[in-house]
Parts: sequence; C-alpha cells; structure tokens
Amino acid sequence: MVDREIIKSKLVFLEQTLVKLEELQSLKSKEFFKSFQNVDSAKYNLQVAIEAVIDIATHVVARERWGVPASSAEAIRFLAENNVITRDQSVRLMQMVKFRNRIVHIYQEVDDNQVYEILHQDLGDFRDFIRSVITKFLNEK
Repeated sequence: MVDREIIKSKLVFLEQTLVKLEELQSLKSKEFFKSFQNVDSAKYNLQVAIEAVIDIATHVVARERWGVPASSAEAIRFLAENNVITRDQSVRLMQMVKFRNRIVHIYQEVDDNQVYEILHQDLGDFRDFIRSVITKFLNEK
C-alpha cells in the first residue's frame, strides 16, 4: 500500500514546480530567449518535475508490489498496466523521461527551442498525471 503522505508531498512539490514552469510559459518567445536564466530555469524545473513523476511512479510500483522496473520509463509503464494512468499518458510521460535523460546526460545537445515548445505543449501532461494519482490513491474511498 502506498504511503499517502509521501505521495502528497511529491505532488505538492510537483505542483509548486508547475507554477514556476507556467510563469515561464507565460513569456513571449522573444522575452523567454532574451535571458539565459529563463531557459536554464525552464530546463531545471522540467528536470525536477519529471524527477517527481519518476519518484511517485517508483514509490507506487514498489509499495503495490507490481514488479521491479528496470528503468524509470518502465516504472511509468507499470502505472499504465495497473490502470493508474492511461496508455496514452504513459507514452507521453515516457517521452518526458527521455527528455530528462537528455537534460542530465547530454545537456549540450538540448535544443532551447524544444524547451520552449515543451512549455507550451506538454505541461498539461503533468496536470493529467497529478489528477490520475490523486484519483487512484488520495481520494477517500
């Protein structure tokens, strides 16, 4: 059984991070790229938001005894297999994990335009994940 307090804590952190990302999202392209701090902040906050998703996924998989994921992406896949998230959500979240790996390991190849694009197209995926986790594990039963 999941530790509801751990899940709540991770979700609060993820929500706080999304607020920062949404502030960066509100910037027009010219303003966003004008300052390296905006780009670097977006990269960092995307990285830690994805880390929070991974942490929640691995916690749930371990506590529910659904197996031992060989990777972060596999932990996400286990969530879909056990109806925490949809298959479509899992595909999008696994893409995020790949992006996080690029930020961490091959950061020099991360395209700043892609970061801006993610801010404008993919933040909703985090919100969907939060809703799914709350529905499955935090709503009173």
